[in-house]
Amino acid sequence: MHARTTTITADPDHMDGGMADVRNTVLPAVSDMDGCIGLSMLCDRGSGRVIVTTAWQSEEAIAGTRERVRALRERATRQFGATDSEVREWEIAAVHRLHPAGDDACARVTWSCVDPADMDRVLDVFRTDLIPRMDEMPGFCSLSLLLDRRTGDNSLTAVYADRRSMEASRQRATYIRDEFRRALHMSATEVAEFDLVLHQLRVPELV
Repeated sequence: MHARTTTITADPDHMDGGMADVRNTVLPAVSDMDGCIGLSMLCDRGSGRVIVTTAWQSEEAIAGTRERVRALRERATRQFGATDSEVREWEIAAVHRLHPAGDDACARVTWSCVDPADMDRVLDVFRTDLIPRMDEMPGFCSLSLLLDRRTGDNSLTAVYADRRSMEASRQRATYIRDEFRRALHMSATEVAEFDLVLHQLRVPELV
């Protein structure tokens, strides 16, 4: 399975209008496309950063929709009061769900890079070490890993029941994340926290 992420830096005055457009226009449109298995949207009102992720059953499905989603993406970018967006495509390498996400859910996203030759080892550590430790976190809901096997870039998203749970986990999560990176010789890129505004992804458990 594969995912396309679109990152937009919104004008704060247009945040609500942009979110409404994704919910009311983009979500129904992509849901009708062959191979689509859902959409999620992360928003940080403080920075204006918005990440919309669509999931697809296969590489063929994501490739076949590139031109069709272009107009939707351009419209959504305008609705957010932005002039451009960053688009990336990924392999959905692993998904683990302990609890379903509710309306108050939040997410912490960690971007890193690793030697592409070590991708299989990343997946092994994710399954055998990271998942059991995250399951012990109060308020933890789910964990997903997106990979670019060509560049070694990866995106790890941990979802929590609410902001209080996410904030309470911050110190412990930092320790686990740093240990994970050291073991795999991963270079840290960025960590950011968001509200999970839309959680309509239908990706099955992949561990």
